[in-house]
Amino acid sequence: MIDYGIAFPYYRLHVVPAVVALASPTWQREVWLDPDRPENLDYTVHVLFDDFCEADNPSRWLGQSLRTVEEAELMAHLGAAYGAVQDSVGADADDDVYLDSPLWPAVVAAAARLAQVLVTNDHTALSKLHDAGHRWPPGTEQKAPGDVTQQQERP
Repeated sequence: MIDYGIAFPYYRLHVVPAVVALASPTWQREVWLDPDRPENLDYTVHVLFDDFCEADNPSRWLGQSLRTVEEAELMAHLGAAYGAVQDSVGADADDDVYLDSPLWPAVVAAAARLAQVLVTNDHTALSKLHDAGHRWPPGTEQKAPGDVTQQQERP
């Protein structure tokens, strides 16, 4: 697997939670169907199809907001699953109509698989940064192997 990196990490910060929301039927019902909450299906769709990725044709986002070919392929699968629901219920249907569609479980399943890959890839990249000596918060020193003392901040 080649990690092409993320040219736009801010975009990734929108893409991952949107995919996670699509993977969670409980979240969808509790948040999207609550008129007092700002997040809904329309917001999520704009994130994934218009603003930070093109879920129906994500390959050009490789290295931009998607790390790997697998992520792009899974995003395309998610885009196709969502498109099938949209074709079935109509683009202007209310969120509850989408969620009640017999095709909606395919969207949830595709999002769940993609979410797992997105998070795993981000954790792998973070682990590699840590192994290369990058620490958070900045200015903290790495402890020597076997050192049980607290990390010291640099002046």
